[in-house]
Amino acid sequence: MTWIELLEILAVIMALLGILMALAILMGFARRLLPMVSKKIELIPVKKIKKEKPKMSKDTASEGVTFNDIFMFMIAVPLVLLWVGFAGFVIHSGLQDDSVLEQIEGYTTLIAILGGPALLIIKDALDVWKQEQAEKTAFYKVKAQAVIDYNDHAQKQAQMIEAKAQEQAHKMESKK
Repeated sequence: MTWIELLEILAVIMALLGILMALAILMGFARRLLPMVSKKIELIPVKKIKKEKPKMSKDTASEGVTFNDIFMFMIAVPLVLLWVGFAGFVIHSGLQDDSVLEQIEGYTTLIAILGGPALLIIKDALDVWKQEQAEKTAFYKVKAQAVIDYNDHAQKQAQMIEAKAQEQAHKMESKK
């Protein structure tokens, strides 16, 4: 099996994955539109059972599939997977077949062409991850400080209660 045949197989697999992702997105839109259509068309009156849905904020309720989500799943993810897969294929083939090493310049050029956008996508994903980790760290710092403050105030309050109790006991003894 030549490298061209393997690339053709990889291209077919990536096309099938793209079709599956497109179908998944269409199913998500269909699920969202289906309740709207079913509310307008009621063929048989049915006794309605009230279901309590968890209440969401306006921000959470309005979130849906955005252009960036579609972009990431249709372009960015397959590009990164193709880049990593092709680089792994070249390395594996280079270890098995000496003819690959003779044409390594072409392979490295293709890896570099795919790698430019793929590395930018990976960098952006890592930046988002770093931001999330920084937010978590800041949250835990605030939470830890709140626990420390709470314990400090609880200790001061306990000391104040004990001091007041001792003061009251001294007053009671002095009255006798």
